[in-house]
Amino acid sequence: MDNHTFLSEHNNDRIPSHPPRIAPVSSEVKRFQWSVMIPVYNCIDYLPHTINSVLAQDMGQDAMQIEVIDDCSSDGNVEELVYQLSKGRIKYYRHSKNVGSLRNFETCITRAQGNWVHILHGDDVIKPNFYQEIHSLFTLFPEAGAAFTNSHFIDEKGEVLCDKVPLSKEPRILTDFLFDNAKYQHLDPPCIVVKRKVYEQIGSFYAVQYGEDWEMWTRIAANFPVAYSPKCLAAYRALQNENITSKAFASCRNITDTIKVIDIIQSYLPDDKKHECKQVALDRASIYIAHMANSIYLNDKHTAFLQLKGALGISRNSKTIYLAAKLYFKHIINYRFINKHIINKKKVAHKLRILKHTFFNKATSL
Repeated sequence: MDNHTFLSEHNNDRIPSHPPRIAPVSSEVKRFQWSVMIPVYNCIDYLPHTINSVLAQDMGQDAMQIEVIDDCSSDGNVEELVYQLSKGRIKYYRHSKNVGSLRNFETCITRAQGNWVHILHGDDVIKPNFYQEIHSLFTLFPEAGAAFTNSHFIDEKGEVLCDKVPLSKEPRILTDFLFDNAKYQHLDPPCIVVKRKVYEQIGSFYAVQYGEDWEMWTRIAANFPVAYSPKCLAAYRALQNENITSKAFASCRNITDTIKVIDIIQSYLPDDKKHECKQVALDRASIYIAHMANSIYLNDKHTAFLQLKGALGISRNSKTIYLAAKLYFKHIINYRFINKHIINKKKVAHKLRILKHTFFNKATSL
């Protein structure tokens, strides 16, 4: 077996090429209403906030299953931390080897014994009354296969970075959510709860490591109604160097994965919507990546220009071209500033050499 074949099979094991099947829960197993499954990998510094946000809304052992699913973390004793925080209330499961995010999510769903499954990443948090609001949505709209609330972004310290514009003024079924989400990712993982029977019908996450949630929520919307509340009750933590998103930007995998997700989503759409949704998705993805290129420029110029190249490869709309020009302008100004600084330093060094030489000549002539 050559190296290419080995890597291909290895990646296929970590990144399924088709949605993995989710078997129904055995009739002999105790069922819960809720399954809160917390996938973790090297996020021990943030996990206490995640766990405490869940325990504050614990529905009780008979109603809510809570488990931490550890993808072989190496940043500390996760099992001990889970026990200390929950006093045994939260179960802990650890893979014998690192299986990757998609397989870890699959394990979360497979181990979930509740009717409603919440996959809450180990660095995200939920706000008070989140589960109560989701319960209300499923009660008001029993036909919904999934329900989500509004959310916002937080930084490493938990400070709010920005709020999202609500998709509706009141709780309701989002009738055009399939088409809207096919154009642009409208939600983040911590804010959505999915009925387990939905996963049993459509399968688990697959195909990509970046944008896998965008594909999943759109796939759900293609098969089931989706309920929504405008209340902001979840927070997605945007980390600079540690999570899947930041790693994807450094490797530029986000670009290839984004294109792949957009192509997959086309299969969920009626023919008369495909062209419009794809073009809007490409434009918005391009603009987003170009924005990110500008934001990371000062910290990582090389990655910024790789991202910009990818953005222009996805779509050369006017907004992306403007952002490209903006980045190049930054680069030129920065280059001129650095060059001027270097020239000034050389001039100073030259003057010092002259002064030193003059002083030395005077000193030796005395």
